Amino acid sequence: MFVFLSKLLPLFVYPLGLACLLLLSALILLWRRPRWAAAAIALALLLLSLGGNRWVADSLVRSLEWRYLPAAELPTAEAIVVLGGSVYPAIPPRPWVEVSEAGDRVIYGARLFLAGKAPVLILSGGRIDWKDGGPPESADMAKLARMLGVPNQAIFEDPTSLNTYENAVNVKRILQAQRINRVLLVTSAIHMPRSLLIFQKQNIEAIPAPVDFVITEQTLQENSTTPEGRVLSLIPDAEPLEYLTRALKEYIGMGVYRLKGWL
Repeated sequence: MFVFLSKLLPLFVYPLGLACLLLLSALILLWRRPRWAAAAIALALLLLSLGGNRWVADSLVRSLEWRYLPAAELPTAEAIVVLGGSVYPAIPPRPWVEVSEAGDRVIYGARLFLAGKAPVLILSGGRIDWKDGGPPESADMAKLARMLGVPNQAIFEDPTSLNTYENAVNVKRILQAQRINRVLLVTSAIHMPRSLLIFQKQNIEAIPAPVDFVITEQTLQENSTTPEGRVLSLIPDAEPLEYLTRALKEYIGMGVYRLKGWL
């Protein structure tokens, strides 16, 4: 039930969902409370305008992504942990496993392994039957890792995790069984602050190895120094709205997880 509510309730807090609720309220109030209806419409427009503003979205995303910038040279560890949320199952008409925007998690994890940063690759992620379906995501990530050159005997899987807290708890069991504690933690940069706190709460010595950056130095330069970039940044767009929603998801997740004592 927690997993379902964690997916459902935030939808009414994110700009798009909240704007839809406000517009629905405006329709109901239109005839008897036209001023209230107008206020609801104006608030919905403001939410979508700010949420789709690239400057606003970039600032919120950057506040998460740039907390743990990649080190020039990552230290070695006893294992590399890659969190799920990056691949789609081979469900027709897909011919094989496909990567999402966060698919570089698996690629980077395999790259670190092949660079000799750790002798073990742990892939963590299950799938929710009513949301994604298909085999556990860890199995699909393992297929990609093997294709990239990681030997099967070096791969460990956690196929049941449905959220970041379960990632940490289940990975800890694998680490304890293998007498491992020091790991390189690979996940999207926007997801790293929450993930790192949860792993540290489990007394795992996790070294951040973020990937999948949305905001780069070039992004900031293009959006602020060129006239074209400044104009386009002011116009609401679906892409910054999506990224801002992802950032809000992380901040809301931190709050909820802190209340539950998970970080």
